Amino acid sequence: MTEEIWRLGACETALAIRERKYSCLEVVQSAVDRLSTVNPDLNAVTVDLTKEALDAAKEADLALSNGIKAGPLYGVPITLKENIDLEGKATTLGVSHFLNNVAPGDAPVVRSLKEAGAIIIGQTNMPEFGLRWVTDNPLRGSTNNPWDLERTPGGSSGGAAAAVAMGIGSIAHGNDLGGSLRYPSYCCGLATIKPGFGRVPNFNPSFGATRPISFQLMAVQGPIARSVADVCLAFDVMSRRNILDPLWSPPLKISIPENPTLRIAKPDQLGDEVDISVKQAIDTAAGFLSDAGFQVDTVKLPSVEEMLELWGTLLFTDIRVMQKEMIEDHGSEDIVSVINFRLSKYPDATLEDYVKALARRIEVLQQWSIIMEDYPLILAPVSLEPPIGPKEDKESNERYQQILEAQRWLIAANFLGLPAASVPIGISNGLPTGVQLIGRRYHETMCLDVAQVIEDRVGILSHKLWEV
Repeated sequence: MTEEIWRLGACETALAIRERKYSCLEVVQSAVDRLSTVNPDLNAVTVDLTKEALDAAKEADLALSNGIKAGPLYGVPITLKENIDLEGKATTLGVSHFLNNVAPGDAPVVRSLKEAGAIIIGQTNMPEFGLRWVTDNPLRGSTNNPWDLERTPGGSSGGAAAAVAMGIGSIAHGNDLGGSLRYPSYCCGLATIKPGFGRVPNFNPSFGATRPISFQLMAVQGPIARSVADVCLAFDVMSRRNILDPLWSPPLKISIPENPTLRIAKPDQLGDEVDISVKQAIDTAAGFLSDAGFQVDTVKLPSVEEMLELWGTLLFTDIRVMQKEMIEDHGSEDIVSVINFRLSKYPDATLEDYVKALARRIEVLQQWSIIMEDYPLILAPVSLEPPIGPKEDKESNERYQQILEAQRWLIAANFLGLPAASVPIGISNGLPTGVQLIGRRYHETMCLDVAQVIEDRVGILSHKLWEV
């Protein structure tokens, strides 16, 4: 009876539990069985919380029978990335040194998910310190892309994406400093929202409130799911207020306007070297949106190359000052070499350089704000390349630089602190393709509404994966 329940999305699962079609135990048992079947090939879930999940499901069923009001995620199986605090479990960051870094309490997003009734079935893999676009580390090993085991599922939330794509839970938690929600979703054919600055509480009790400035401005927590509807549901829960993040901003649910027609900008230039599948994805999405009644115009946008450089100046100056010693002391040769190459691209910045980069960020954001007054959404690539190999970023410094430059549109949204939804468009050469929709500040709902229009044409891509 339970073998096919794992196919349901979060919205369907929560409804089925509320209507007593399935018990929480049946739902979680199905997800656990799915985990044991497919995870050996993926290595997506690296901390198995099966026992705790089944016990929680039994307790949830008992509470439901006693009349408790079911939350929006009641009984829904989910996963958490290994860099978010789950009370009593280690927050490893994918690094063996932190195996004893046991969380003293739940992070705000974890608390919100639990309060909504979600049941955590496992923790998912990530690269060391979350600082690569592949998911591989000496502690847990490499995670594979479910569409092609010779490709990466992306990073740094690669374990999260691979798990949910193959039906291990309906929602996966992840985070995003330079594409770490959107790139894995792109690689695995999933939907996500990178929330804008301050929209989701961001705090880990095990590491305290001290975070570099670039992390404060550009790093966010968010959900990955197979459908846009499930992303919306999870985002509503994860974005609840928590006093531990003083930068939290309340929601403004701004949807697609009835009238006049929403105008969407398509960049006149995507980049110097763009894979044909990426160009086709943008054109296909533009066609879908035009068919749906949106006005899609080709528009000249401010330089994303400049944003890539400014993002690097801020981020890697912060890493040099606040994290380099920790990475060198506790990281593997792989992550140290990757970080050292990144640092070499951004020579030691003076205080004046750093402050000027921060000031320039506001000028660039102002330029985008002016354009987005007329075009509330930007239709952009996720990456300029198809999903890469699992160790491709360390083949050479030249190849790493190519990968970095291919992620410029991902990084742009982080640099600006704007929301961006990623949604699949189709399959090219056996791998998913997709686009992102970058919105005005506080316009997460609009990003997701338009992503839903695309999904309505494409369908839920993971369903095709299960047919393989």
